[in-house]
Order: sequence, then structure tokens, then C-alpha cells
Amino acid sequence: MRTSFKIILMILSLIPLYFAVTGVLGGARALSSGESVGPELDNQFRYLSAYYLSLFLLIWYVLGDIDNRGTVLRILVLAIFLGGLARLYSYLQVGTPPPMLMAGMALELGAPVLAIWHRIIERSVGPVVP
Repeated sequence: MRTSFKIILMILSLIPLYFAVTGVLGGARALSSGESVGPELDNQFRYLSAYYLSLFLLIWYVLGDIDNRGTVLRILVLAIFLGGLARLYSYLQVGTPPPMLMAGMALELGAPVLAIWHRIIERSVGPVVP
């Protein structure tokens, strides 16, 4: 069960890595359907995109010792979930974003499942897989 969890977490970690790279390099215009984006929005977008790189690195930090870094994982899951709530608020206030962002919101709102799964692993008896 630990190995499956680690593989899923590794795969999911590629999502924030992708958004870090594309957000920092492409800016907000990449998501704006070719419409003009002001420098304030683009600057803020690229800045916040860099946080995705931090998320990626912290996930890999947790993967390095999955059995002893559960608190860090739960903090990451909370941050991801709060981001999903912010996207949900935007969806309700402003309207439907592109499908890729809706999928992101669904993943973020489902992130607590990872914390629950990790808690089950923590409580399971069996050999620790490095």
C-alpha cells in the first residue's frame, strides 16, 4: 500500500511541476485565450506559479521519508484544498473556467483523500518500503 501511495504521489507531483514551468515561462496570457493581460496580473501570475515549484519540491521531500513526514503532507494537502476552495469561489462568482482548470479544482478539492490514505498507511502494520 505504501508503494502504491508513493507512485500516485509521484505522478500527482508532476501537475504542480507542469504549472510551475508553464506559468513562469508563459505567464497569464497563456490561459487568457490570446486576450491581452495587464502587467500587474501577469506579474502576480508568474509569482504565484513559482509556488507550484515549491509544492513539487515539498511533495518529493515527503516522498523521501513517507512514514515520518506525515505532518508536512497534511499541511500540503490543506494548502492544496484551500486553493481548490478559492477556485470554487471564483467559479461561483465569475463563471466557469476552462476544462483543465475545472479538473484542477476537482483534484484540489479531492486532496484530503491523500491525507486519509496516508493516515491509513501510518496505522498499518507491515514493513516500511523505502
